[in-house]
Amino acid sequence: MQKTVYYYHALSSPWAYLGWPQFKAMIEKHNLHVVVRPTRIVTENGGVPLRSRPQPRQDYHAVELDRWRKRLNMPLVLKPKHYPTNNEYSARMVIAADRLGLPALELSHALLHALWSEELDVTMSSVRIDVANRLGLDGARLQAMEGDPAVMKAWQDSQAEAQAKGVFGTPTWIYKDVLYWGQDRLSFLDEALSAD
Repeated sequence: MQKTVYYYHALSSPWAYLGWPQFKAMIEKHNLHVVVRPTRIVTENGGVPLRSRPQPRQDYHAVELDRWRKRLNMPLVLKPKHYPTNNEYSARMVIAADRLGLPALELSHALLHALWSEELDVTMSSVRIDVANRLGLDGARLQAMEGDPAVMKAWQDSQAEAQAKGVFGTPTWIYKDVLYWGQDRLSFLDEALSAD
């Protein structure tokens, strides 16, 4: 029986960006069915956006990012030009791709790469279209779908579902109603999947 993992992640999260290669390998290893749920930090559950944290916590965030980009050997700009950003546009494009049965998670990573490695402004429709096109997708079609009422509702439903399930930060994976928050918890998720 195929195992199902719910994946809640913000399309501005450096941790979702850094965690993707390991999660992708786990998808293949365990033949996972992934329920793609773009979201944002759920403040109602105690999530705290980076720029509203005290300065020492913001400074430590950069220290941790530097450690992890070196550990994982991934290109990442510690303070990219267009961060913080409104991640809703990218999220809705990913939802559109998912609804069409396209590789939504690959698109998600590409958009995060554009923000965190290429320092591109992903709030610009032309940037999102180009990122999707580079994957061989129809970027213009996906961008046009961002305003579709069904996509808008799916985005709102994703937020409500994340809140109801106790998600507060991203990325968060849920397997069998157990939360795994942060890319550094993926090894625990792997162990749980391996045990079943």
